[in-house]
Amino acid sequence: MTNQTERQGLIIKAQSGFFTVETGQGFVVCRLRGKLKQGRPTGDIAAVGDRVRITVLPDGSGVIEEVEERKRAIVRLDPRPQGEYQQVLLANPDQAVFVFACAHPAPRLRMLDRFLVIAEKQNVPPLIVANKTDLVKDPREIFGLYETIGYRVLYASTKTGAGIAEMHDALKGKISALAGPSGVGKSSLLNAIQPGLGLAVREISHALKKGRHTTVTRQLFPLESGGYVADTPGWKSLALWDTQPEEMDAYFPELRSLVAHCQFSDCTHIHEPGCAVRRALDEGKIHPQRYDSYLRLRAGEE
Repeated sequence: MTNQTERQGLIIKAQSGFFTVETGQGFVVCRLRGKLKQGRPTGDIAAVGDRVRITVLPDGSGVIEEVEERKRAIVRLDPRPQGEYQQVLLANPDQAVFVFACAHPAPRLRMLDRFLVIAEKQNVPPLIVANKTDLVKDPREIFGLYETIGYRVLYASTKTGAGIAEMHDALKGKISALAGPSGVGKSSLLNAIQPGLGLAVREISHALKKGRHTTVTRQLFPLESGGYVADTPGWKSLALWDTQPEEMDAYFPELRSLVAHCQFSDCTHIHEPGCAVRRALDEGKIHPQRYDSYLRLRAGEE
């Protein structure tokens, strides 16, 4: 047991059962202690973003002794023959950064609504980045409705430099999960914030999207100003598997305060008399587009 030291650290990379842990005194590649793997796991025991206690062995490698309790996690269900398994895309994110373009490609707001519902359900604070603002006359005509609901929207353009400093500050000191459709300019934004960052993130992103038969690497990328960013593709297929239709209104901030005022406690907000949600819709207090997204998600549509 000589020359072994204990350290605390953050898992910044996971690949094939090996975990790279940043300890403040350097990086240590670790494996899980056998006792942590006892029993049949129902989800990832350790994941990128987890805080851990490790033992550093004489040869410089390490063993993860303990995984600290997670504040929150972005989780995907992986159906397996032996039962459901919860795959952790990112542990302990401080925020989810959803990047959508104002044009080229056209903004997919129904997808954004789905992402926001997942963020609400998994208790991850969202930040919406409306990119390529130089391509439209008024980006708030597209994304302004989210500000009225209470979400933070950051308007950015790598062409004009708008919003880059603001995005830099929004990421600083935080663990951020990055998501959005392809072609919206995520890499260009990251490169504008920190040269080379977009390219590094994109390489990992491509590997993650290739499928089951490639070795999946998950990784946090450090920001020079402090904090980390992780690309988290796959939000489209994320955690609404255990969501009941009647739960859905809790994940729409503009609806949840109205539900108590409906005439019926089991109101579906579709056709019942005395529905406070329908009344707010008729009065223009709820955006029709958001209401349509609510109905589709409640019905289990993509």
